Amino acid sequence: MNCIIIDDEATARAIIGQLCSNIESLNVLEEFPNAMQAIKYLNQNEIDLIFLDIHMPDFTGFDFIETLKNPPKIILTTSDANFAIQAFEYDCIVDYLVKPILPERFQKAIQKAEATASKAKTSSVSENVETTSGNDLYVNIDRRLIKIDIPSIYLIEAKGDYINVKTENKNYTVHSTLKKIEDKLPNDLFLKIHRSFIINVDKIIDIEDNSVLIKKDVIPVSRSNRPELMKRLNLL
Repeated sequence: MNCIIIDDEATARAIIGQLCSNIESLNVLEEFPNAMQAIKYLNQNEIDLIFLDIHMPDFTGFDFIETLKNPPKIILTTSDANFAIQAFEYDCIVDYLVKPILPERFQKAIQKAEATASKAKTSSVSENVETTSGNDLYVNIDRRLIKIDIPSIYLIEAKGDYINVKTENKNYTVHSTLKKIEDKLPNDLFLKIHRSFIINVDKIIDIEDNSVLIKKDVIPVSRSNRPELMKRLNLL
């Protein structure tokens, strides 16, 4: 697996690099002292795994993840054990290592990352493909193509390897990714407001702080997506 290391401490980068060198399947391409340099690199390069520190000046590890449209697998490396629950809200995070990192624990984290990557390759073969025709979206459910009226969709939520498509009349669970269905939807009607949610902007009932109300669902709005949402609204 090709990987990069992001940590503002040179010593921490060196330690992780040394741990990586003991595992044949890992190939460290680059190391970065801050998230901004890593973002520039990722805009031009594809990788399989990121070792990411949480606490960095100006730009935390979670802020960094929010900027990535299609993040690779991530192993968090931190001195703070208090963010473990928050970390696993992100599908891309496969493990959480607390410094100092023991070689045995590091090896287990790599095994998790490799197992997740293997599972992703297997599932991609049988992934249900959405196709569009005019105002209709066709989804493959139980070997049947189900037609969904696109304007009737008010919310799409990612849940692991599946997405939940909510419409005015019925909900559909589809084996696919949020990115894939996002590419099939009209940009003037739908907007991704969080790593796990796409909404129909016309269906918004209320906006308060960092959340929107659609039907009875209260949906979080990530900090990075809020400016685009506000641009799309017809404000007085």
